[in-house]
Amino acid sequence: MSAASTVSAGSTPGTAAFWVLAVLAVASGIMVFRFDSMARATFSLLTALLCVGGELIVLGLDYLGIVTVLMMTIEMAVMAVFMIMYMMNPAGLMPMTMTHNTRGAAVICAVSFTSLVACVLLVPWPRRRGRPPADPTMDLGLSLMGTQMLTMMTLGMALFATIVASVVLSTRRGRYDRYGDDLRAARPDDPVRGGVGR
Repeated sequence: MSAASTVSAGSTPGTAAFWVLAVLAVASGIMVFRFDSMARATFSLLTALLCVGGELIVLGLDYLGIVTVLMMTIEMAVMAVFMIMYMMNPAGLMPMTMTHNTRGAAVICAVSFTSLVACVLLVPWPRRRGRPPADPTMDLGLSLMGTQMLTMMTLGMALFATIVASVVLSTRRGRYDRYGDDLRAARPDDPVRGGVGR
């Protein structure tokens, strides 16, 4: 059964949710290139990806939808944290140019979008054969990971813990410690003279 027929065969709220998420995903994707801040563009991209995850859930692909939401949320949150820590432009909140080679990018986007639309409309969707498995999540996990599912889950948690620990240990003092809660201090309160701002 195709994705289109899955939505059309579903309830009216499911169809409405599908179109609302689709419009919001496209609008958020466009705003990624309209914002002049990397931080705002990051959260706009996160919104678009969360909508895509919602689309997967609406289409009945619960496992893939939840995995997409979890992965994209963690990825974009880590990206925002690293921007706040390491960018000379604090948190990417200052205006900056977010687009480069706009003409070439516009041509590539137009060709890609046209090709994808043509594929959606012209390629025959495969029809389901046989019966769905009793536990699709388990079967999908076994197909992707084989017998190493527990190993990959443990590895994922270890990697996430490593990322959090590296962020926490990378700096002992943040800009709120140095410039005060309202960031209005005239000079940073650095424990050692000669650092940035001295």
